[in-house]
Amino acid sequence: MSQPSPLDLPASSTAPETVSFTQALGLWFKLGFLGFGGPAAQISLMHRELVEQRRWISEKRFLHALNYCMLLPGPEAQQLATYMGWLMHRSKGGIVAGLLFVLPSLFFLITVSWLYIAYGHLPLIAGLFYGIKPAITAVVIHAVHRIGSRALKNSAMWAIAAASFIAIFAFNIPFPLIIACAALLAYLGSRYMPQKFSVNGGHGQPDKSYGAALIDDDTPPPAHAQFRWAGLCKILVIGGLLWCAPMALLTLTLGWHHTLTQMGWFFTKAALLTFGGAYAVLPYIYQGAITHYNWLTPTQMIDGLALGEANPGPLIMVVAFVGFVGAYVQALFGPDLQFIAGATAAILVTWFTFLPSFIFILAGGPLVESTHGNLKFTAPLSGITAAVVGVILNLGMFFAYHVLWPTGFSGGFDWIAALLAIAAAIALLIYKRKVIHVIVGSALLGLLLKTVVL
Repeated sequence: MSQPSPLDLPASSTAPETVSFTQALGLWFKLGFLGFGGPAAQISLMHRELVEQRRWISEKRFLHALNYCMLLPGPEAQQLATYMGWLMHRSKGGIVAGLLFVLPSLFFLITVSWLYIAYGHLPLIAGLFYGIKPAITAVVIHAVHRIGSRALKNSAMWAIAAASFIAIFAFNIPFPLIIACAALLAYLGSRYMPQKFSVNGGHGQPDKSYGAALIDDDTPPPAHAQFRWAGLCKILVIGGLLWCAPMALLTLTLGWHHTLTQMGWFFTKAALLTFGGAYAVLPYIYQGAITHYNWLTPTQMIDGLALGEANPGPLIMVVAFVGFVGAYVQALFGPDLQFIAGATAAILVTWFTFLPSFIFILAGGPLVESTHGNLKFTAPLSGITAAVVGVILNLGMFFAYHVLWPTGFSGGFDWIAALLAIAAAIALLIYKRKVIHVIVGSALLGLLLKTVVL
């Protein structure tokens, strides 16, 4: 006789006991090493651990926090972990939860970035990346489909997406300006055509219960989660100092135009533009890191995205790869300290990329806890998300060009790469395979083709 699943069992009426900081620390450490598969998989893993199995927080409270994180620029899964840690154990809990969500992937990317840049010319590594590049092109197109199917619900959204694509593809308009115009259009549209812009940015419906939770639907916010102007000002001042101090140190010791200083400034701006997930900011990163600063090549950017997809943290951690490669190739600390330069840059850009996320959560959390109603800023968000579809499509075309015509249009068309890209797209779009599975399979195929067939 088959055993009933946990969801078939009656919900417990007894809430779990108080969760100690040490218990929570163990969970955040676990999530930091198991968070493969992008934000959807990471949020699902957190939901299973926090809501379904441990019942530390109720379904409604979890989704309420997630809706807030969805409205913020930055990696929503990492911000959600920070929010959960803060709600249970004050600021120290939020900081630890957020850091442990990032640190394993930072160490992973520093290691693999060094292996890539130092040994990428070897046949083994070259063969693996030959298969990975077409898969990444398919992954980006898959992102266009996934985000577009959710965001482009009417003609207004399609028009914003099309205009955004034309703006970046034909006129090379900066990504921040595209996003600002999309948000303004959506805000104005919501006043005159509200039915076109009332797109729900939430995840799921909070009508399910897994039993009594430690922080339940009607549990009052703890003392530290109650809004106070003094607390808000304290967080903003500390956050400002944590940004200003390293930026001032870099500027005074190295100069404003030094690569490390410019990386800190550039990735601060990138952190404030990641509405819609990591794929939304990738066009901005490639515009700046490749076209403006020349920190890395288009091929290296594609390879970095592949490594970012395979790491156990937020996809936006690809910034660590960009920082490492840019500093390593330029040998900022001299030819004998290239690894040190790369690791320093990777840590630096990670700091400037994720610092705003901690400030948003620790400063905004009390405001969110003061109301459990729906947030009211979805119209600009819907416009931004529609614009993101257009700019990600442009990114996919950019990747496809460099993968399928590796030596330019004047060179030959790589039919093998095209077939690998089509196979990866079929696996993602039709058979719904996980991204990491597709990347690994494509890498092995590329290695086989390079070492045996080609």
